[in-house]
Amino acid sequence: MKKLLVKDKKLRFKLTNLEKQHLVLKSIFKNLNFFTLIRWNAFMKLHNLAASGNKNSLSNRCLHSINRKRFNKLTNFSRHTFLKLIRSGQITGLKKSSW
Repeated sequence: MKKLLVKDKKLRFKLTNLEKQHLVLKSIFKNLNFFTLIRWNAFMKLHNLAASGNKNSLSNRCLHSINRKRFNKLTNFSRHTFLKLIRSGQITGLKKSSW
């Protein structure tokens, strides 16, 4: 279970670095003040970079249960874990009212 979190963390770090490289290469390619050869090399690197960096491989996981299904974007917990935390009173201001 812990391996999945470590793997996901490494993948997110890698993708943030790829996004930074993408931004730099794109700005070099769009800048007309550079020589044509420099702009062309930036375009070729950008073309090769686009194939390897894919955000679709990311999956959001629950912090406690390592489950892929998330409750919503505001919390990092799955639905079951979120309900357990509410029932135990660890999240202030919320209570389960269906009893």
